[in-house]
Amino acid sequence: MLQGRYKMMDKFDFLEELGNRLVGLPKEDRDRFIEYYSEMIDDRVEEGMTEQEAVADIGTPATVAKEILSSFPLTKIVKEKVKPKRRLSAVEIILIVLGAPVWVPVLVSLFAVFLSVYLVLWSVVLTFICVDIAFFAVVIALLAAFTGLLITAHVPEAFACLGAGFIMAGLSLLTMLFVKLLIKGVVWIGKQIILGIKYFFVGKGDKK
Repeated sequence: MLQGRYKMMDKFDFLEELGNRLVGLPKEDRDRFIEYYSEMIDDRVEEGMTEQEAVADIGTPATVAKEILSSFPLTKIVKEKVKPKRRLSAVEIILIVLGAPVWVPVLVSLFAVFLSVYLVLWSVVLTFICVDIAFFAVVIALLAAFTGLLITAHVPEAFACLGAGFIMAGLSLLTMLFVKLLIKGVVWIGKQIILGIKYFFVGKGDKK
């Protein structure tokens, strides 16, 4: 049902909703994105599509807004959010200064919590990397033992070391694959946290 609604959107509706979803961005950047997607729709219409087909081909405003926010610098969004929309009065400045002992520690604490959680996730990754390195070191040691035992004619012991080496090599490979997936997961979580912060600031922006 929702997808059908977006298929019926024309250029005006699409750009209006996209603009609303980007309301927290600096005005010049928001206007630039609106102009870019307006031209993109026009190009598709010139190629023979209807406005509705062109909009459906580009994607939903929500999807497009997410792509834009994913690559847009967080610092610019925060700067736009904290920038006063008007000159602050003396009373407002005094209230901000007096309230600083309350809201500054809260912001610092929230940042510290997010940073701590993220660092814990990376410490888990580092732990598994160390485990994998240990497995690999054991494989090298077992291969060296296999060679030494084979030279000294301790054949049963040599092949026992070789078998153990194959087992440890398999464990090392599995751990390596798990670490690769773990790194991707932690990086994805980090991106989602940053994207969530961007949505928080953009979602709170006042429509201009």
